Amino acid sequence: MAVQSNKGYPVLIIGAGRGGSALLEMFIEDNLVNVIGIADTSPDAPGMQLAKRLGIPTYTDAAVALQAGKDHPDCIVYNLSHDDSIADKANLIFGDKRVASGLEVKLFWQMVTNLKQVKSELEKSQSQLQAIIHNAMDGIITIDETGAILGFNPAAEHIFGYAQQEILGRNVNILMPEPARSAHDGFILNYIRTGEAKVMGVSGREVAAVRKNGEQFPMEVSISEMVLGELKYFVGIVRDITERKLAEQKIAHLAHYDYLTDLPNRALFLSTLEHSIRLARRNNYKISVLFLDLDGFKQVNDTLGHDAGDLLLREVSKRLRHIIRESDTVARVGGDEFTFVLNNTESNEGVALVADKIVAALSEPFDLKDRQCHIGGSIGISIFPDDAGDLGQLVSQADEAMYLSKQSGKNTHRFYSDVLLKQSGQ
Repeated sequence: MAVQSNKGYPVLIIGAGRGGSALLEMFIEDNLVNVIGIADTSPDAPGMQLAKRLGIPTYTDAAVALQAGKDHPDCIVYNLSHDDSIADKANLIFGDKRVASGLEVKLFWQMVTNLKQVKSELEKSQSQLQAIIHNAMDGIITIDETGAILGFNPAAEHIFGYAQQEILGRNVNILMPEPARSAHDGFILNYIRTGEAKVMGVSGREVAAVRKNGEQFPMEVSISEMVLGELKYFVGIVRDITERKLAEQKIAHLAHYDYLTDLPNRALFLSTLEHSIRLARRNNYKISVLFLDLDGFKQVNDTLGHDAGDLLLREVSKRLRHIIRESDTVARVGGDEFTFVLNNTESNEGVALVADKIVAALSEPFDLKDRQCHIGGSIGISIFPDDAGDLGQLVSQADEAMYLSKQSGKNTHRFYSDVLLKQSGQ
C-alpha cells in the first residue's frame, strides 16, 4: 500500500532497526511530518520492510539517501545507526544542526517507545472499558449537566426499547413518568448549584421508569458523578426489577394466602380479626366469628382421591366467597376448616341467617371428576364483645360452638351462648 504524500516537515531516517521502525510508525501517523526516506545496510530491517509496504523510499547506503534528500534543504535527519560519520556527511549537504544522533536520538527513541506503550495501554484500557459497558447486563446511561443523554449501552436499549441513535442527545427525563419527568431538570440544576442530592450516591434506589411504548415499570438505579476537566457528567446504572417485584409479590401472597383456595390463611385471618376488633371497639359495634368444619369431606377424599378432595375445597371456597359481603372475610385455616369475620353485625338473627345460607350452599351437590358428591357443614359462632374481647378467646369459643353443632346433628349452626347453656344444664 503506497503512502500518500503530504506537505509535512521533511524527515530522513538513517537506521531502520527497532528505533527507526518505531520512529517511522510514529511519524506516519502525524500529518506534520513527511518521511522522505529511510536507510539501513540491511534491506530486511523492520523499518525497511514497513517503509516498503507504505511506499516510502528505502536505501541500503546512507550516503545515497542523504544525496536523495538534498532537494529538501530544510530536511531533518534522524541518525539511529551507529555510524558517527553520518553527521558529517549530512552537515555537508544540509548544514549544521540538521542531524539528531547519539544520546539525543537514543533519548528521543526511548520517549517515542514510551509514548507508544502508553498509547497502546490506553487504547487497550479503552477497549476493555467499552467491551464491559457494551456487554454489561445492567443499563448504563451517561448524561451531561443539562440532562442530555450522551451514552446508552445495549442493555439500556433492551430495557427502555430505544435504539441508541434515537435516544442520544435527548433529555433523560423522557425515561421518567410524571411528576418526576417535569421535576428532573430542576433537581439537576439544584444539585449543581447547592450540592444537595436526592438520588446521587444512593445505591439501588427504586424508582418508576417508562419504556418507549409508554409502559411503566419498576427500576433500580444508582447514580454517580464524574468530572472531566471543568464539566460534570452523571452516570446511571439501571436495572429492570419487574421480575423481582413480581416474585416478591408472589412470595408475600403465599405467606398470607392459602395455596390451594387462594383464601386468606390462618395468619392473615388472625391479623384481619385483630384489626376488626380494634375498629369495633373504637366504633362501638359488634363483630361475629364463625368457625366452619365440613361434614363428609373425609369420605370424598378417601373415596375419590386427593385430587378430587382438592377440587372440592376450591369449589367450596368459591361458594363461600359469594355468600359474604365484601367487607367480611372468609379464610381457610387448615384441612377442611374455614373461619369468617362478619363486621358490624347488628343482631344474632342476622348472623344466624348468614350461617344458614352457608349450610344451604354446601348442601347443594358438587360435580367432581364427572361424579356427584354431597357434603355439609357445621358452624360455630362467637360474638364480640358479648362473648369475649380477646382474639384468641373468640376463635376458641367459635370452635367450641362448632363441635356443639356437630353433636346436634351437623349441617347446622350454634352460638357460643348455646355452649354456655349446655354447660349450665339448661
